[in-house]
Amino acid sequence: MLDKIEQELRRQYFNLGKYGVAISSNVAPLERNRVGITITIQEGETARIKRINLVGVTAFDPADLLDQFQLQTGGWFAFYTKEDQYSRQKLAADLETLRSYYQNRGYVNFRIDSTQVTISPDRKGIFITVNVDEGKVYTLKDIKLAGDLVTKPEELFPLIHLRRGEPFSRKKVVESSDRVSQKLADLGYAFANVNSIPEIDNTDNTVAITFFVDPGNRVYVRRVNIRGNDRSRDTVVRREFRQLESAWFSSEKLKLSRERVQRLGYFQDVTVETPAVPGSTDQVDVNVTVKEKPSGAFLAGVGFSQSAGITFNTSISEENFLGTGKRVTIAFNNSRVNTRYQLSYLNPYYTVDGISRGFDLSYQSTNYQNLDIVNYTTDTGVANVSFGIPLSEFNRFNFGFGLESVTLNPGSTTSNELTNFLAANGDEYLNYKIDASWRHDSRDTALFPNNGAVQTFGAEASLPGSDLTYFKVSYSHRRYFPLTRKLVFSLNGKLGYGMGYGSTDQLPLYENYFAGGPSSVRGFKANTLGPRTTGGVNLALGGNLQAIGGAELLFPPPFDTKSVRLAAFVDAGNVYNTEAANFDIGDFRYSAGLGASWLSPLGALTISFAVPLNKQPTDQTQSFQFNFGTTF
Repeated sequence: MLDKIEQELRRQYFNLGKYGVAISSNVAPLERNRVGITITIQEGETARIKRINLVGVTAFDPADLLDQFQLQTGGWFAFYTKEDQYSRQKLAADLETLRSYYQNRGYVNFRIDSTQVTISPDRKGIFITVNVDEGKVYTLKDIKLAGDLVTKPEELFPLIHLRRGEPFSRKKVVESSDRVSQKLADLGYAFANVNSIPEIDNTDNTVAITFFVDPGNRVYVRRVNIRGNDRSRDTVVRREFRQLESAWFSSEKLKLSRERVQRLGYFQDVTVETPAVPGSTDQVDVNVTVKEKPSGAFLAGVGFSQSAGITFNTSISEENFLGTGKRVTIAFNNSRVNTRYQLSYLNPYYTVDGISRGFDLSYQSTNYQNLDIVNYTTDTGVANVSFGIPLSEFNRFNFGFGLESVTLNPGSTTSNELTNFLAANGDEYLNYKIDASWRHDSRDTALFPNNGAVQTFGAEASLPGSDLTYFKVSYSHRRYFPLTRKLVFSLNGKLGYGMGYGSTDQLPLYENYFAGGPSSVRGFKANTLGPRTTGGVNLALGGNLQAIGGAELLFPPPFDTKSVRLAAFVDAGNVYNTEAANFDIGDFRYSAGLGASWLSPLGALTISFAVPLNKQPTDQTQSFQFNFGTTF
């Protein structure tokens, strides 16, 4: 038994790459027929991979093949990744990767003849040699569908991403089989099997592939059972479900249903199971288990941002009022820039078709001079009613009507632009406003998305009869492209334009667009880009045209956590006055840097460090920027 213990310890150390380990044991007699065992271990140094040789490779560059391996000869981060430490399991995985690499490029008869792993005499270096036989490239000769197709072949052939005459690819064959299986599952054949059968012709080096379809029985959903909703009513969950009872099973509808329930924000977790009905071969139940989270509370909060300073907020909010899914909010927020009071109500299912209706009453006092922009304050009261109409699973149209009262108070120093605006329009305005927007959201999740896009087109205007008549239109788009399992590339853009009409010859100053800061062009101080005031003061004026864009490479930190995401980014943008003589849409500002987002227990924290790439003399820069908030 002691020998087995020593052998197992030695094996465990070998798995860690410590081939120089020395293990010895000492047995000392004790009284009452007992012994004491002392095991002495000298671990030694970890053996490192010094070289990996691929013998027999002629079709590809060996360096390109080795880039596919987990095992490497070491790099700058080998101390962290341990990629230069030998592991039998990693080598087996790398050999399978090598085999797939060849078979996905037409080398049907590729094989690995032998593998040798040798250790240097000092047991500090490992040398790996892999001998391969590449074989010849095989092309696709024919593609067939066979079996019980249950639908028209014309609906299945587009799912097979193979072309006659191209090199055979095992990966494309497997992916095509999966797509056909998914299509059959959406038609109710939940247990369909699609087997790919290759016919290899070694005479002319071709492969004919046949996809044999065995759909099985069409499966129906007997019941949708909901558990865990101790507070929320069943209808709150059921109205989000696209998989209906007594309808045939659809994996796509089930996936969409789960995502819609998750987006409600009422539940910490949503799990869906589809057990077969006992005694039936064509029925399943859909068991939905939700874990509710608090959706209403009295909150007191404090936060800090570089643009708004210290912020305080209190609110009584209920996102799921009495378990009905309706939202009620009473809030107060305060900072050195804003003081805001709000009372709002939203019924997301005002009708059974998903049309929403909401009401909003708010008052806000804003001190723009504390943002280093135009020297005035505004007192704004709003009463608004809004409606939302679902156009599809990912698209929604919203519109609203409102009454807005604004008082504009000049600061201690007055710019020419403010003086002219007050002289032409006065300082108190009552406006009748309408707004409309279209929103498309296909992201896989609202927090740290990996795929999909969110885009919004919006328009708002004050109606004739208002003290100020103007309009604004805007469009924003952000799309996520998964590059690998951990890397995500994101592109974003935002355009906005506004102008006065009728008796108002310009966009009101308090409706101007601004640029710069954490949510705009990072590296430049918040809201300071674009036109400047004249007449003894030099502050940011904003403009009636906004153009902002950027690109980000998103990736997780080295340590394993789902609450942190890192980014390398490039930002570009500016705001403009289209009536100015020196208007130039190409006068962009650029910056590049690194950022991080952390969903901490104390609140959301975003940090960025950016370097302006084309700073001009009038620009105000701020390389390090952050926002932080918490509730208690």
